[in-house]
Amino acid sequence: MKIQINTDNNIEGSQKLTSYLTSLITDGLGRFSDQITRVEVHLSDVNGRKDGEDDKRCMIEVRLEGMQPMVVTDQALTSERAVSGAIDKLTSKMDSRIGRKRKY
Repeated sequence: MKIQINTDNNIEGSQKLTSYLTSLITDGLGRFSDQITRVEVHLSDVNGRKDGEDDKRCMIEVRLEGMQPMVVTDQALTSERAVSGAIDKLTSKMDSRIGRKRKY
């Protein structure tokens, strides 16, 4: 499973952040790792330099073998919470889609 982290100009894409987010994604999506070929994460700051609630946005695109890509988004106060929320949405969506595919 290849993981790519992208940030906009308002979020510093440090090695520490990349390592932490990679760990979150690996832990959250680990049970699907044999079906995932690539995970792309896009982090952005919705309000630019201004602070605000739900200021950070995370969009995660997952490419699965033999299936259409899945995309989810989440917004939160911090990048970490936005990624965590997006992972939760994604696992739910993957459970639904992969479970449905196995039935047929």
